[in-house]
Amino acid sequence: MGEEEAASRRPIASRSSRWAIGMSAWLARTGVTPNGISLLSILFAGIGAALILLTTHPIAMIGAAISVQLRLVCNLLDGMVAIEGGKKTRSGPIYNEFPDRIADSLLLVAAGYACGFAWLGWLAALLAALTAYIRVFGGSVGLAQDFSGIMAKQRRMAVLTAGLVAQSVETLVFASHRSLILTSAIIAAGSLVTCVTRTITLVRSLERL
Repeated sequence: MGEEEAASRRPIASRSSRWAIGMSAWLARTGVTPNGISLLSILFAGIGAALILLTTHPIAMIGAAISVQLRLVCNLLDGMVAIEGGKKTRSGPIYNEFPDRIADSLLLVAAGYACGFAWLGWLAALLAALTAYIRVFGGSVGLAQDFSGIMAKQRRMAVLTAGLVAQSVETLVFASHRSLILTSAIIAAGSLVTCVTRTITLVRSLERL
């Protein structure tokens, strides 16, 4: 892997796990393409969004949380199949970024509508997309892409997963939606902070060139 390619790759600890290495190696030996895996992440996000929107039943919330994690598994394996599996394509960067933005928006907007604050879901989705824009912009001007921040993608999805699990319990006990409200607010606020910190880092890095 070249230095430029490594700099544009999100650091993920689970990439070195035995199950991920084994799964990606198996997928690489099949006819599955990394771009197809990337698109599959949208399907899982869509299932999760539908479960969030249609009902706040505890089982639906757990199902949505599982869908969020399956989306992340796709995000992990597509890159591993492409790079380690030798199936990288010229259009790969498009499939690496665009499905992520769609998946984020589906899940975050759905959470906003489900908790009764649609604007909060849209805000969270907009700010999540902006964190990615700042990261990719840094790469476009010759810098290493900045994956840092308190609400990078893995952390956004971790917060959303925890919020969905908490909502499943809350629905059983109180039949309210405070968990999803708090989750959406945390993601929106954390994404805003991430936008600010990444922008500051970007400006400082450009000034040092």
